[in-house]
Amino acid sequence: MEKICLANELKTNAYPGRGIVIGRSEDGKKAVTAYFIMGRSENSRNRIFAVEGEGIRTQAFDPSKLVDPSLIIYAPVRVLGNKTIVTNGDQTDTIYEGMDRQMTFEQSLRSREFEPDGPNYTPRISGIMHIENGKYNYAMSILKSNNGNPDSCNRYTFAYENPAAGEGHFIHTYKCDGNPLPSFEGEPKLVSIPNDMDEFAKMLWENLNEDNKVSLFVRYIDIETGKYESKIINKNQ
Repeated sequence: MEKICLANELKTNAYPGRGIVIGRSEDGKKAVTAYFIMGRSENSRNRIFAVEGEGIRTQAFDPSKLVDPSLIIYAPVRVLGNKTIVTNGDQTDTIYEGMDRQMTFEQSLRSREFEPDGPNYTPRISGIMHIENGKYNYAMSILKSNNGNPDSCNRYTFAYENPAAGEGHFIHTYKCDGNPLPSFEGEPKLVSIPNDMDEFAKMLWENLNEDNKVSLFVRYIDIETGKYESKIINKNQ
């Protein structure tokens, strides 16, 4: 697969929606993830990321303007032992609870499908990072309607064992802006992952569409020790 320039990919797409990047730093020492949210409506834009335990939760920036919390308030990131879960909805909890009962990532998602927000039927995108005894692997999933037909759910899981240093994968909810919004197509895109967390966060934030970007979360996890550092950027301060 040809590696794409993530900065250009974001810069040239006004509305990828919500996006997950997972990979490995260039020096091979860190497991890396990033998650961003965007919004076109006032309700979607009225959000921030806030730390919750070892993960994060979306919150209303101005609670008085919150209209429907069902699809916009959730925990995008949770940690279960040596596993870090990253998703674009409340399926974070579904994965956490399923894997806590010894189910696999893919099995845990069998009870879920795309979001019930027709005509967009927003895909549910999810990622799982697993670090154990100095080894690292990750997987990504997308659950989406069959070309806008809500009667069928198409399920795709992509697993990456011992990922190469400096490489990662990017998946997002929408192919591009539109009405209705067209779902992401194909495999997660191969991208580069730098060593510096602040540099990576800056590149992502600066290339997301200025009008539509809402919040960004980035985490770098030491593969040997499991210790991590994180960064949150909220447009609403």
